[in-house]
Amino acid sequence: MLDLIKSRKSVRKYSDKHIPDEDLRKILEAGRLAPSWMNVQSWKFILVKSQENKDLLSELSCGQAHVKNADALIVCVADTDAWEEAKITHISKPALNPALQGENGILIRTLEQVIYPISYMMLEAESLNVKSCIIGALGNEITGVLPDVYIKVKEKLGLSKNQILSTIITLGYEAEHTETTKTRKDFDSVVSLEKIGNKF
Repeated sequence: MLDLIKSRKSVRKYSDKHIPDEDLRKILEAGRLAPSWMNVQSWKFILVKSQENKDLLSELSCGQAHVKNADALIVCVADTDAWEEAKITHISKPALNPALQGENGILIRTLEQVIYPISYMMLEAESLNVKSCIIGALGNEITGVLPDVYIKVKEKLGLSKNQILSTIITLGYEAEHTETTKTRKDFDSVVSLEKIGNKF
């Protein structure tokens, strides 16, 4: 798994080769199986393959070309209604029950939860040699940009008032393979033992 994580990179130029539906299903299944606090599963995934919807989502993401040129997209939706639907009434401590934290608390926890399936789907894609890129620069309730386009997207994709388009994952086969070196901060600068600054 660590080798897979090391090899994964963001790819923005895709070939015309189509991803088999069987592989798309595996990628989405990886997201479905991701961990979820109290099994609330506060997420929805929309697979987008039509050029019309890809063009619209490219517009929402400030014209990023790889959104319209990817073979497929996964629209990741943070579903804040899921906490109410889960009816976690037996937990009365707000720290353990986001439904008791108010609108802002629910929003933050819901967006946090969606991170897990996004990571799982991108790693499953990599295992199938399907390249990906995560799109977070887009119009939604959080950024407040492109509100007219966002309203159109929500209507087109059938999102309710409390369902937030949080992220788009682009998927496709790499057009031109390029060797890249993954640069990350060194281990000791991000990992500490017991206290920030103590080496592990």
